[in-house]
Amino acid sequence: MFRGFRDFIARGNVLDLAVAVIIGAAFATITTSLTEDIIMPVISTLTGGLDFSSKFVLLGSVPEGYTGSLTDYEALKKAGAVMLGWGRFVTVVINFLILAFIIYQLVKAATRAQLRKDAEPAATPEDVLLLREIRDELRARRG
Repeated sequence: MFRGFRDFIARGNVLDLAVAVIIGAAFATITTSLTEDIIMPVISTLTGGLDFSSKFVLLGSVPEGYTGSLTDYEALKKAGAVMLGWGRFVTVVINFLILAFIIYQLVKAATRAQLRKDAEPAATPEDVLLLREIRDELRARRG
């Protein structure tokens, strides 16, 4: 049982996938920071201070005993209020679009590089060149 599992894990594709998942998770953190710390503040500045991350619609009543602000998304959520957090959703969609665009550009560049590599003629191996020289020399000696 363990040998089969070990053989499965040792296959190249599984290791490549594991590395890709780890790098992808790290890359997702970078794009989240890009969205939340750079892009959304710029959008907020351009729209006159609009902060999408805290925009929501309260779907039910405020929980009993809640004393905080009715505009504090995090506090209302922590208190158990039923809300439609559309602003956070907009932020996540923007984050996804950035990530998808970057991945598209990476795949496009990798495909272009692979096409260039495939288009280049392969160098003739040394043993083939040597055999050609021997052939040419034998032909020259015969006559």
